[in-house]
Amino acid sequence: MSALPQEKLDQLTDQLVAAIKTVYDPEIPVDIYELGLIYRVDVSDDMDITVDMTLTAPGCPVAGEMPGWVENAVRSVPGIRDVTVNLTFEPPWDPSRMSDEAKLELNMF
Repeated sequence: MSALPQEKLDQLTDQLVAAIKTVYDPEIPVDIYELGLIYRVDVSDDMDITVDMTLTAPGCPVAGEMPGWVENAVRSVPGIRDVTVNLTFEPPWDPSRMSDEAKLELNMF
């Protein structure tokens, strides 16, 4: 159970999602949150954030840069102390992780 009040955690979650949605895969015109590249966002009682994310493919040209983009976006949220972004390929990403909004944007319906 978090020491943060639920209302504060809900507000922070909304701010984190909004910040992460500013990061786009340069090859796909959809933000990485809607693409389903964010697997987990953990908020500690001290307002440290840990993000587990993946890429659409291990050979993605921005593999070395995108975690830094996510870190910078998350750091833009007021009150955040520290940010750790972990890149994982387990489980591998596939299009089923995309939101309906992303599928609509990419004409995948």
